[in-house]
Amino acid sequence: MQGVTQLSQLFEAENPAVSKRTRFIFILFALVFVAALFRFSAAPEDPPLKVGFIILGDITEPGWNASHYEGIRAACEAHGAELLVRDHVPEGTGSCSKAVRDLIAHGCGLIVLASFDYPDEVKDLADEYPEVAFAATSAKAYATNMTAYFPRMYQARYLAGALAGMRTKTNVIGYVAAFPNAEIRRGINAFLLGARRMNPKARVVVAWSGAWEDAAKETVLAERLIRETGADILTYHQDDAVVAETADRFGVDFIAYNAPIPEGLSHGLATIRCRWDLYYDDILRRYQKGELNAMKNRWIGIDRHAVLLDELSPEVTEDMRGYLYYFRRELFSHQLIFIGPLFDNQGVLRCEAGESISDDALLESIDWLVSGVTVLE
Repeated sequence: MQGVTQLSQLFEAENPAVSKRTRFIFILFALVFVAALFRFSAAPEDPPLKVGFIILGDITEPGWNASHYEGIRAACEAHGAELLVRDHVPEGTGSCSKAVRDLIAHGCGLIVLASFDYPDEVKDLADEYPEVAFAATSAKAYATNMTAYFPRMYQARYLAGALAGMRTKTNVIGYVAAFPNAEIRRGINAFLLGARRMNPKARVVVAWSGAWEDAAKETVLAERLIRETGADILTYHQDDAVVAETADRFGVDFIAYNAPIPEGLSHGLATIRCRWDLYYDDILRRYQKGELNAMKNRWIGIDRHAVLLDELSPEVTEDMRGYLYYFRRELFSHQLIFIGPLFDNQGVLRCEAGESISDDALLESIDWLVSGVTVLE
């Protein structure tokens, strides 16, 4: 106000003929202008970002479900975003589509689909809501606003395989896995390649459970791998830790997946983990910059510290740790795992010498198992 008065006094000094009425109008105009500036600067901020999250199981269940939830919750808190969760959403029932519509109705601009079959189920919905961005953990379907976004878990599988190859005495490693899809196959293949790098005699026997979680069946399959094939190390691609518990009960070493080694188990060699907080932080950053869906497929890997082989047992010797460190440094330097010549377990050449398998092919179309992998009948 003092500044406005000084301005009017200066104007009047230079123009003695100015009337009091003119001075009043000038002050009134100045006050309106200042008020307008204040109103502009005090305009309310945009509402916080709402992120929808859909997942198959219970978000409190250790393994895939809890690790994802804890990761996305941490990322949302860091970005000041509101997280809306829909868990217990089974695949193939129409429940995912209902959850998507519900989250959109609640104002979510970004929706994360955290199970393998979800993208295929909601592709039409993605087309129906082009203003909503989708990030999916598989490449089963694609839309201009839906990106397959996944960590390079196969890099940690490769390291785990190298450890298993060094550790096994029977040269047989058992692997309980849910489904023969691209995600799981590339993990199995990377695991075998890591094992063979350290032990050319190592082989992997896979037992398919047919479910992301089926405690009874996983138990039976783990027991069969131990008793029938002579596997002295087990690992798994399941949402729970039943295979680890079964191996421990038999006194067999295991490599855990996607969660800390379960408390009370003494035969865990290591665990394969993803830093889901870093993964979801990357998704939120890209979304806020408007570039999340600018690519069909996106990866985040060991070079971003997003995947790791963690909690190494005292049974892992210094020599073993040295090899693992060396292989990890190779991956940090973008050394490829899937380089030719590579044959599948039917003897078909899948990757020529001097060639490598592309990222898109790894994410979408690995429909074979590498030589050295057999399936438990």
